[in-house]
Amino acid sequence: MMFPFLTLDDQTEIVHSEMRADGTVKVYMEKPDAKDCFHSATCILPGYKWQDIEGFTHEEISRYQQVIESTAHLILRFSQEGGFDNAAGF
Repeated sequence: MMFPFLTLDDQTEIVHSEMRADGTVKVYMEKPDAKDCFHSATCILPGYKWQDIEGFTHEEISRYQQVIESTAHLILRFSQEGGFDNAAGF
């Protein structure tokens, strides 16, 4: 299951998975594109391993890396609590 997390000013949607048994969390980004339909990428936390990058530029991935690094503590917490909507104290 994927949980909504954040929509950026460039319309990129960021969602994340539940924490897996191995302690990793899949963070998925998708952005609409008039020419290609959608651009997408996956980042695996906590190691920030990028995979399946389709359509995003190196500069965009660098920006998304910064966003994920600054919010990884929240993503990891929410992944254990059923997403933002179910997180206690938020």
